[in-house]
Amino acid sequence: MSNRITRIIVALLAIPFLLGLSYWGEIPFLIFTLVIGLVSFYEFSTMVKNKNIFVCNLIGFISVALIISNAYFHLFQLDVFLLSAIPLLLLIELFRNKESAINNLSATLLGIFYAGFFSATLIGIREFYVDVPLSYTNGGFIIITIFITLWMTDSAAYFIGSAIGKNKLFPRVSPNKSWEGAIAGFVFAIITLVVLKIFLLNFLNWVDIIAFGVIIGIFGQVGDLIESLIKRDAGVKDSSNIIPGHGGIFDRFDSLLFSAPIIYLYLVLFAK
Repeated sequence: MSNRITRIIVALLAIPFLLGLSYWGEIPFLIFTLVIGLVSFYEFSTMVKNKNIFVCNLIGFISVALIISNAYFHLFQLDVFLLSAIPLLLLIELFRNKESAINNLSATLLGIFYAGFFSATLIGIREFYVDVPLSYTNGGFIIITIFITLWMTDSAAYFIGSAIGKNKLFPRVSPNKSWEGAIAGFVFAIITLVVLKIFLLNFLNWVDIIAFGVIIGIFGQVGDLIESLIKRDAGVKDSSNIIPGHGGIFDRFDSLLFSAPIIYLYLVLFAK
């Protein structure tokens, strides 16, 4: 079976599952988010070993799990967590004989923030309307919208970029991406949000819709470039091979992890 056929089959099986989890919310969506965060952290820690950098997995896994779980259960304040986790991480590194302590500490903290805090904003979005009567599914519709828009953006950027792309977008990081593809992805993000406004997002105004389209159309693609930067620096093609035909969790959800925090900030600052 060719790699393309494998990718298509996995996508056809995964898409209804992801959309269903997003709509359902609650504990199933929390578990899904924990999987994204914890596996992404593991893949990140594995990649940086190629640079002789050794993440503290003990603190990393516990921190990511607590950050994501806290977004749902609200067990503690984040400043309390940070004031506990960071000194403990420094103390543990004192007794580890693992190359550069500065690199190890920096990579561990980056992994915790990237995989932990960024994943936790998915819970923040999904639970944003939990206290609004009869509106709990609104958060699910936003998550579903993010997924669909990212898929449309990625597809438009790939197919149109492959067909007419001549001007390289960021050759140092991703030599196959073009400005033409990136612009096409951005335009399709806006179009997708406009269409979904009719079917899923009638509770949002048009300013919110355009803002979401701009955020996903730009930062979804930036997230992909950032993960490509990390992989290129680590000298790997994929973050792992856990998903047949698609690489790793970090590979598949890089755009989501980077755009979700900005969508969440927008909701917190501007949503009514």
